[in-house]
Amino acid sequence: MVKKQKTNENLKSRSPIVVVLGHVDHGKTSLLDTIRKTNVVAKESGGITQHIGAYQIEFQGKKITFIDTPGHEAFSQMRSRGAKAADIAILVIAGEEGVKPQTKEVVSYIKKEEIPVIVAVNKIDKPQVNFEKTVGELEKEGLVVETRGGKIPVVKVSAKDGTGINELLEMILLVAEMEELKADIGKQANGVVIESYLDSRRGSVATLLVFEGILKIGQWVVCGNYYGKIKSLEDFKGEKIDEAKPSTPAVALGLNDVPVVGQTFEVVDSEEMASEKASKNKEIKKEPLPESKTEPIKGEEVRILNLILKADVQGSLEAISENLFKLDLGGIKLNIVKSEVGAISESDIKLAFSTDVLIVGFRTKASNNVFEQAKRSKVRIRTYDIIYELFEDIRKEAAKLLDPETNKENLGRLKVVAIFRREKSRMIVGGKVIEGKAMNKVPVDVLRNEEKIASGRIVQLQHNKNDMAEVEKGREAGILFEGEPVIEEGDILEFYRIQKTRREL
Repeated sequence: MVKKQKTNENLKSRSPIVVVLGHVDHGKTSLLDTIRKTNVVAKESGGITQHIGAYQIEFQGKKITFIDTPGHEAFSQMRSRGAKAADIAILVIAGEEGVKPQTKEVVSYIKKEEIPVIVAVNKIDKPQVNFEKTVGELEKEGLVVETRGGKIPVVKVSAKDGTGINELLEMILLVAEMEELKADIGKQANGVVIESYLDSRRGSVATLLVFEGILKIGQWVVCGNYYGKIKSLEDFKGEKIDEAKPSTPAVALGLNDVPVVGQTFEVVDSEEMASEKASKNKEIKKEPLPESKTEPIKGEEVRILNLILKADVQGSLEAISENLFKLDLGGIKLNIVKSEVGAISESDIKLAFSTDVLIVGFRTKASNNVFEQAKRSKVRIRTYDIIYELFEDIRKEAAKLLDPETNKENLGRLKVVAIFRREKSRMIVGGKVIEGKAMNKVPVDVLRNEEKIASGRIVQLQHNKNDMAEVEKGREAGILFEGEPVIEEGDILEFYRIQKTRREL
């Protein structure tokens, strides 16, 4: 959250930065879609926002900047960063569903950041909406709305028909006015990376949200380990702009690599200073990816699922990497050999071929030449547009590495009544089927006083001197048993078969 500055002549009022948070499919992006009068939802895979984005609108002559955060649980870290970059949070709750797991997660962020919040009860147009139940559930999480005697404003809205949208925007401006939001425009520009990706034509592309100062074309910017001279600036609609003032999101070109989402940026005076600061940041060791938390299954060797992970933007890459290690893979160890932003390349194919790796791409493509190379090299490529489908397939891939489950199916029992011949590793015996069926070409256990003393296999089964595939209960059978010749009269032969099934995770 942006901290308030001490009064000085450079302090100017700025627009509020609003983060839209809530459970998946509760209508966050649809709400923004209605506000912006654009169709963002239709462009998103599965109707779920996969990237964080920043948008700016004008209402009653004043600007409001919105940060739209991904709804899927895998993007919890990105949502957290969205909250930290904002002045006001809009907590969207579907009125017919109420408080859900991610709603509770969002509430914890709001409390931790002590950020002013406005509750938007969405889908109010639906007949099954229970407003009182929804705000009651929210009260249990520690957020008491004004209609229940609390201090948190609540607005009933419908992203579908536009009900309550103006009231919500008015409430945002009212809360912003009470917060007295200001920024020092005399400082060197600074802010945070909202999104970043690698464009094949334009290079590193970063969406920067300005907190203080004025970001301009030609300035040198440091962002973590990377730096560069701003070559171009665009607003959220893709239109060229010369500068970005506080609370303004701007798409910037010019950094020498793709910065991490949530990383702060700052403008410096020269290339030399930018290079020096970026070099110092490189000395800060990056935390390694975590290892799989699940323990190998007892009695099984450790198996490893190797992945090359590619994504179109840095935020998605980071969120997927982090959450892959939270999956329960039944003891399979996950190893990400390579993780980077950009299209799947020939170098990825070469690396995968030499190390037996599955290439996983999230909202990124591979050229026809790369696919042909992968086919020739028998390298597997999987691409996804929806994150939970990616995770589900990773579970399936891990399951393939597990030993299959074995189940013993008891078929029947035969009581031995006669011993006809005993050889070195064979016996011919006769008996009566007392349970189920006696079956040919199956394994058997030899039981004496209900204790197993040996195992073997039936290689021939007869009834009335005729070869049989099976002999039913109550009938007599002659058996050629293969195994240790220890069978005695009165022993029980227990017929069974082993079924192997692939495990599922």
